[in-house]
Amino acid sequence: MIDAKQLLVDLTRQLKGLEADLRRRIAEQPDLDSSLRDEWKAALDAKRCAETFETWADQVITQAGVHWLLSCVFLRFIEDNQLVDRPWLAGTPDSGRLALARDRHEAYFRAHPLESDRDYLLAAFREAGTLPGLRTFFDETHNPVFRLGISGDAAMALRQFWQQVDTDTGLLLRDFTDPAWNTRFLGDLYQDLSEATRKRFALLQTPEFVEEFILDRTLTPAIRTFGFREARMIDPTCGSGHFLLGASPEFRVGGFGGV
Repeated sequence: MIDAKQLLVDLTRQLKGLEADLRRRIAEQPDLDSSLRDEWKAALDAKRCAETFETWADQVITQAGVHWLLSCVFLRFIEDNQLVDRPWLAGTPDSGRLALARDRHEAYFRAHPLESDRDYLLAAFREAGTLPGLRTFFDETHNPVFRLGISGDAAMALRQFWQQVDTDTGLLLRDFTDPAWNTRFLGDLYQDLSEATRKRFALLQTPEFVEEFILDRTLTPAIRTFGFREARMIDPTCGSGHFLLGASPEFRVGGFGGV
């Protein structure tokens, strides 16, 4: 099972490297710099921001770096919990899934010898996006990884990061196996990876006891009054979806008893 605190420490360190890599790519590619300046100017003209280009670009770079990391975390979670047959990044060595991930990577480059690990990761994200639960997360219009790509070398280092093995135990350093499929740590990561982003967008995950309190006093009475088939709800925070998970019968058996 993943150590959420250590994962945050590790990913914060990774984020610094990805931000530096993205800044180098922007400086080296005039087309990429020009595209970002056009986007900033459009936001400025529309009065959606009042920042200098440099300040605005720093936030865009951080957001892209965070999404490169979180996109990989999503893949690792569904891989280790065997929600897909073939892993893209890694897998527990004892199950043979780490070898499967390495074989898949090798097969990709036999078919695409001129591409880089950035292309491999983007292909993995696109494939994961065909899964019903991940379609919106890996939407190319909204996920920044598709508009602001890290270098091939940075992508290779990121892929290898997920495959690191403890030399003493032979186990993956970052194992996401969890029989309960608890995804609350994902919201915590998004909230905590960047302090600047958290302050800018007021990112704060609703504590679990608050979520349960609200559901107990809204959804449960609604179901008793209108019936399970008639009751409808949306995530009141438009956040990471934990209100929706908490509302499902599997997670709130007590609340739905007798319905």
